[in-house]
Amino acid sequence: MADESPLIRSLRAAVAAAPGDVPLRLHFAELLLSEGRNDEAVAEAAVALQHAPGDADARALMVRAMGLPPAAGAAPAGRAPEPAARPEPPAAEPPARPEPPAPEPAARPEPPAGPAPAAAGEAPAGASFDWDAAEEQVQDVVGPRFLEDPQAAEGSGAAGDVDAWDVDAPGAVRLADVGGMDEVKDRLEAAFLAPMRNPELRRLYGKSLRGGLLLYGPPGCGKTFIARAVAGELGANFLTVSLSDVLDMWIGASEKNIHDIFETARRQAPCVVFLDELDALGAKRSRTHHSGLRNVVNQLLTELDGISGGAGNEGVFVLAATNVPWDVDIALRRPGRLDRTLLVLPPDATAREAILRYHLRERPIEAVDLGKLVKATEDFSGADLAHVCETAAEAALLDSARSGSVRLITTKDLLGAAKQLKPSTEPWFAAARNVAMFANEGGLYDDLLAHLKRKRKL
Repeated sequence: MADESPLIRSLRAAVAAAPGDVPLRLHFAELLLSEGRNDEAVAEAAVALQHAPGDADARALMVRAMGLPPAAGAAPAGRAPEPAARPEPPAAEPPARPEPPAPEPAARPEPPAGPAPAAAGEAPAGASFDWDAAEEQVQDVVGPRFLEDPQAAEGSGAAGDVDAWDVDAPGAVRLADVGGMDEVKDRLEAAFLAPMRNPELRRLYGKSLRGGLLLYGPPGCGKTFIARAVAGELGANFLTVSLSDVLDMWIGASEKNIHDIFETARRQAPCVVFLDELDALGAKRSRTHHSGLRNVVNQLLTELDGISGGAGNEGVFVLAATNVPWDVDIALRRPGRLDRTLLVLPPDATAREAILRYHLRERPIEAVDLGKLVKATEDFSGADLAHVCETAAEAALLDSARSGSVRLITTKDLLGAAKQLKPSTEPWFAAARNVAMFANEGGLYDDLLAHLKRKRKL
C-alpha cells in the first residue's frame, strides 16, 4: 500500500517470509491496530489462531480489534471450558489492563479451533455472546482455515509470490563508485535521479516516477554494475531478470512469469527491474518462429505499459541491457516503454585507472605506474582490465613458485599482460559499424556513430 509506513512494510514482508511465526504476526497485528487498521488486525489475529489454536494473546487481540467490550476477553477465568483433549492453562492478563473476572454462563461451550474468534467474545456478566453477529462481522475478513494465501484478503500478495523472485534490498553501490563515464551519469541523472530527489519539481513538470532505459554497448563494460548503482542512488529494491527466469516448457507459464515479476516489483516499489540480455527476452517477433517467444514479447509490452498492474508502474523503473540492440523488437523501444537509449562505451582513462586500482588493491604490487598502464589499455573493457591483472598475478606467482621466494607484481608484468591481450570490444565495434552507417533509422545510433567518428573507425 502506498500510504504504509516503512515499519509496516518491513513487518509485512517479515510475516510473509515466516508465516508460522505467531509472536511476530501478533506484533504486526498490534501495530496495525495502533494505526487504526482494525480489519487487517482481525485478519492477522485469525491467521495466528490457525497456527496456534487457543492462543490467549491472539484471542485477546482479536477482541480489541473487533471493538468488543474490554471485559469480554480480559479475564481468563471467564472463558468457557475447553474440551478435555485440549486443556489450556490459565494465562495472567498483562498488568496494563487489570479487570475482575466476570462470571460466565455455563450455557455455551467453546467450539473447536478454527479461524473464527472462538472464545474471543465472551459477554459481560449476565449477558450471552451473540455468535451470529460475530460471524457476520468477520466473515469477509477471515478466510478458510487451510487457505494457502492467508494475506490475499488484504491485497498484499501471496507470500509465495514474494519468495519466488529474489528482490535485493537497496545496495551500497552508488554512481560515485562508477569510475569516469560522466556522460552516462548525466543521462541517468536527467532520466531517473533528479526527478526522484526533487518531488516538488517532479510534480510541477508532471514527471512520473516510472521509466525505462536501454543500456547497450560492448560486453564487459559495466552495464549491470551501472544498473545496480542506479538502484542504490534511488534507494530502490533491485530485481534482476534473465531468460532462464522467464522461459518455461508449459504453455502460458512464461507469460505468467513475466506478469509475476512485474507484480512483485509493484509490491516492492520503488524497485528497479533489470532485464539482462534483452535481445533474448525481447527479440524481434518478425524473426521469431516459435509462438511461445512471441507471446513472451507481447506480455513484456503489456507489463511495460502497466495495463495489468492496477495503479500502473508508478515507482517501477525498468532498466535493460543488451549487446545487440538492433535485434530487440522495435515496439519495446517506442516512447513510454524503453524510450531512452544509452550507449555504455569502454571505460575512459579515469575509469580504467579506477578499475585497475580496484583489481590490484589486495595483490602484492611494487611501484606500479598506472599512467603507463592506462595508456596501454585503450579500448579495453572492464572485464579485459580484470584479466590483465589476473594474468600479471599468474606470472608473478609462477616465478615465486619456481624461485622459492615471493616476487611482487611490477609494471612490467602488467604491461606484458596487456600486450598479450587484444581488446574484446573490437569485434563488437566492427559489427556495430555497419549498423551505425546503414541501419540508423530515426537516429537510434547517433551516439554510436559520433563515437566511431571520434575514434576514426569509419
